[in-house]
Amino acid sequence: MLAKVKSFALVGLDGVPVEVEADINRGMTSYELVGLPDAAVKESRERINSAIRNSRMHFPVNRITVNLAPADIRKEGSHYDLPIAIAILKASEQLIGAQTDGVVMLGELALDGTIRPVSGVLPALISAKKRGFTRFIIPFANANEAAYIEGIEVFALKSLTEAVAFLTGAENFEPVAIRSFSAVQKAARYGTDMSLVKGQVIAKRALEIAVAGGHNILLSGPPGAGKTMLARCMPTIMPDLTFEEALEVTQIHSIAGDLSEEGIISLRPFRTPHHTATTVSLCGGGNARIRPGEISKAHKGVLFLDELPEYSRSALESLRQPLEDKVITVTRAGGAVTFPADFMLCASMNPCPCGNYGSATRECTCTPAQIRRYRAKISGPLLDRIDLQVEVDSVSYDELASEEGGESSAEIKKRVERARAIQRERFGGPMTNANMGEKEIKKFCSLSPQCEEILRGAFERLSLSARARSRIIKVARTIADLDFSAEIKPEHVLEATSYRNFDTKER
Repeated sequence: MLAKVKSFALVGLDGVPVEVEADINRGMTSYELVGLPDAAVKESRERINSAIRNSRMHFPVNRITVNLAPADIRKEGSHYDLPIAIAILKASEQLIGAQTDGVVMLGELALDGTIRPVSGVLPALISAKKRGFTRFIIPFANANEAAYIEGIEVFALKSLTEAVAFLTGAENFEPVAIRSFSAVQKAARYGTDMSLVKGQVIAKRALEIAVAGGHNILLSGPPGAGKTMLARCMPTIMPDLTFEEALEVTQIHSIAGDLSEEGIISLRPFRTPHHTATTVSLCGGGNARIRPGEISKAHKGVLFLDELPEYSRSALESLRQPLEDKVITVTRAGGAVTFPADFMLCASMNPCPCGNYGSATRECTCTPAQIRRYRAKISGPLLDRIDLQVEVDSVSYDELASEEGGESSAEIKKRVERARAIQRERFGGPMTNANMGEKEIKKFCSLSPQCEEILRGAFERLSLSARARSRIIKVARTIADLDFSAEIKPEHVLEATSYRNFDTKER
């Protein structure tokens, strides 16, 4: 007898319907699984066999053929266990009256029949909903990430026995209740605040400008100056995630398998990979399923690269394309997958190998040649893509001991949100100044003759590239927005130019 059950495959964030077909015929006992399965799917036979027997049902001892259609898409992961088991039980006429039509099933089976959690449930549900599917069976442990999608019925079950009882109507189960994203977001808290940062007035101003306009930033200063703490404060002054943004971010983390118990990402991501991170770990990839890397996990948040020159050259150069395009396409032997990568880059570094070059309180012991070699580890094209390059000096003891607190993240965030509101009105959507092309720069960033003269002097004195000139104009536009100025004024251009500190240093 032939039976068919629905499941889903993931290609990046996109889901593709998979029809699980099970055919049982007389003949020599065998089990054939076809449809381009990977090793995890091929190994499902023994898991399914034990799960069915330990659930007090019968595993057929006939000729069993299981096909995963369409056959030209590689099937990866263990979430096909449950639909394969149901298809085999239905084909062997053990599920009398079972209603499986239109029900999408996902789940890995333990040997005792327990349905274990799997990764990628949220993007699979969203893709399936877009294709008209409305009923789902998923693992009980994945219930929370399904609780934020309206318009569908999701049944989170604990075992194969429960799945059989649900499909045959022997037992009633309540669908997963819809949860409020706003309530989860209000309860979430960042672990730091800008008011805890002592001193560093210029650096905090630069961070505010960077976040207000979506600009990338590089903090250069001696060890212990507070660069890492400043970077960790960046998400606290960014606008809150919208529900749509949260779903985008959560889909990425769902595929990566690192979601929290809440089932949704409610705070801006802050990813800080170690400097030994490989290009694959940053960009994404894998031998079997292509998984997102740190670049994609930082989507709608901050990617912080501490000690920037210590990263491998290939890893740093891999950032250039996603910084421009806001997506990254990972190509492997199994195909190409595109992941979103709309993040803000915050990098930090020492000004020289010893860390004291330019310090007002410490003496540098590095030779000019050592400093040049150290800074040459960062390519010019990558530096051009970093809009603000700021020097962070050591904090004095009096500043550290002071009981006077600085501005809180909430206060700075209000100014950032006002500047972002101006940009939304200007561009007619959620676009920031950092994403302007030459067309938008020409339309919204007209410069007075005085501003042009200032920019010309900086361009010739610092030997700037065309990209660097455009980025100075974008930063000046953001500074003007923070000042509620419709026009870019000379002081805005001067301040924007002052944030190109690396262009003023010998490299």
